[in-house]
Amino acid sequence: MDVVVLGAGAAGMMAALEAGRRAKRVLLLDHNERPGRKILISGGGRCNFTNINTRAESFLSENPHFARSALARYTPNDFIALVERHGIAYHEKTLGQLFCDGSAQQIVTMLERECGAAGVELRCGVRAFEVRPRAPEAEGARFVLQTSIGEVRCAAVIVATGGLSIPKMGATGFGYELARQFGQAVVEPRPALVPLIFGAEDQSRWCDLTGVSTEVVARAEVAAKKRFKAPEFREKLLITHRGISGPAVLQISSYWRPGATVSFDLAPGREVFAPLRAKNARRDSAAAEAALRDIMPARFAERWVHLATQTPDWTNAGLDRLERAVHAWTLRPEGTEGFAKAEVTAGGVDTRELDARTMESRRIPGLYFIGEAVDVTGWLGGYNFQWAWASAVSAGRVA
Repeated sequence: MDVVVLGAGAAGMMAALEAGRRAKRVLLLDHNERPGRKILISGGGRCNFTNINTRAESFLSENPHFARSALARYTPNDFIALVERHGIAYHEKTLGQLFCDGSAQQIVTMLERECGAAGVELRCGVRAFEVRPRAPEAEGARFVLQTSIGEVRCAAVIVATGGLSIPKMGATGFGYELARQFGQAVVEPRPALVPLIFGAEDQSRWCDLTGVSTEVVARAEVAAKKRFKAPEFREKLLITHRGISGPAVLQISSYWRPGATVSFDLAPGREVFAPLRAKNARRDSAAAEAALRDIMPARFAERWVHLATQTPDWTNAGLDRLERAVHAWTLRPEGTEGFAKAEVTAGGVDTRELDARTMESRRIPGLYFIGEAVDVTGWLGGYNFQWAWASAVSAGRVA
């Protein structure tokens, strides 16, 4: 074989078909019984396959500029053109997110057909146990793979094994183990785009409001030594039985670290308690709750005011403090819901040891890492799929 691609997910199938189009003999392996399992569950089964607002600033990495090259060379418009060529109807939902009108299966079928047309040999239900380099003096293939279908030799290996998120879908750490075996540094993997959980005290305060949702601007505290600054996200927050979730929380969870705080502007662009300052206006918790109920669900408004006014102060200075508090509701989560509930894995193969143009290891010629296996993590809303397509094309066109 010329190229073996490990992992038949979004990145793996895309890399395989690109290599196949170059008349390479490509073997695409996956330990699952069918390809694209995570594609099928994405976007509520409709696959949020890209985001038209994709830019390098929408991704986090220890090496923040690494993604620029791949994203510039394969854009959302390039993938949209592929989708349109296959007659797949789609729509923009919000914030540039594109979804299939029908089923996510359409994207998997499209990729399978493209792989077939490119002559890719797809084998599912096959495990790779070991990848090792051949002796330098040996002719031909650079790598030998031990798999459940026997030994495979090839000139290039593209590792598209994904991360640790959603283990029930078959996620494993094989890609990280392989990277370390070849001396590649790995940024510690962690759950990303994941709900946050409260400690016992905050659970008792808030979690009986499970299901309550409100629009917020979310922020995460980031250590000063980090080379990236966490952005703000204006989306929905959802109270859960163990903590908080919703798009705003999933977004900031990628930046959050244990021990840090998160904060929320509960009334973006509003001066909530201005009515209480009017001449002869009522100044008490009932009036404050009424003002907040114009912005958020009544149950949440009542609970927030109750906890924020344990020591009532309805002077102008007290109202100033209450106004500041509603725009900076600060919490210290105890942790996350972990890889089981995480949409993606942050961290991964250190990009400082990869060529940004090709995704090839700087240490081992012919060894490539792409997609979620790499320390590049996108925002919620189709960005991680666009990284999968772009990084896969970068590798597939040269491997």
